[in-house]
Amino acid sequence: MKELGLVSSLLINRFSPNGAYLSLHDGGEVLLPKGYLKGTEKEGEEIDVFVYTDSEDRPVAVTNRPNALLDEFAVMEVREITKFGAFMDWGLPKDLFVPKAEMGKPMVKGEKYLVRVCKDYKTNRLIGVSKYEDFLIKDTRGFEKGQETEVLVFDETDLGFKVLIEGSFEGLLYKNEIFTAIQIGDKARAFIKKVREDGKIDLQLLPEGREKYEEGAEKILEVLKVRKFLPLHDKSSPEAIKELLGMSKKHFKQSIGQLYKARKILIKENGIELA
Repeated sequence: MKELGLVSSLLINRFSPNGAYLSLHDGGEVLLPKGYLKGTEKEGEEIDVFVYTDSEDRPVAVTNRPNALLDEFAVMEVREITKFGAFMDWGLPKDLFVPKAEMGKPMVKGEKYLVRVCKDYKTNRLIGVSKYEDFLIKDTRGFEKGQETEVLVFDETDLGFKVLIEGSFEGLLYKNEIFTAIQIGDKARAFIKKVREDGKIDLQLLPEGREKYEEGAEKILEVLKVRKFLPLHDKSSPEAIKELLGMSKKHFKQSIGQLYKARKILIKENGIELA
């Protein structure tokens, strides 16, 4: 069944008291339970559904979409731990099962982990795999310093946060270069800082050089439009600046310098305000 784990447009073949039976491409049928029907559907109509298996391993269709499709990654929270594995919340009524043999490390209930949706060809059902390294692309030569990319934060280490880059590469955001709150599962825009010889990638949340300070200046302007005045100045503590603006003191000083030269702000003894 090639629809398993994917979103497909399927034709409504017939209705029953339990719901609508949809035609599969191999000639079979899959049930879309009554609870997913609006009541206005008709036979022969196409409907977009996600196909997986229910608690009895029977194919079933639903109209809501999980956090990840087949062969995709997502950060998922552990709902339940058993001696056989873990059940993960992936946005559907039936949790995604991660067999113990497919865990990258022991899981804890309530914690979040990076999981890939895979097909178990022995049982013909979807399972989760947290051994993410097996699926990553090691060749990172296509990335360049300063390149903008999308990342998914999936783990925290002593150095910083591990991120998944474009769904296929691993990178690292260093804690001492982060000036805003970050949590496991967050998606963010990041910039390539360095591509190491071993293929590992270092990233940062702000672009380098002048563009970085232009972005910081824009952020300060947006805050001032709302608050009118900020009690921050050259002698403010780094902690106070980080709390109010989520940036370093150096970043703040460079940004207000640009704004002052552009006559966008006034610098007072006790803070800054719009010009």
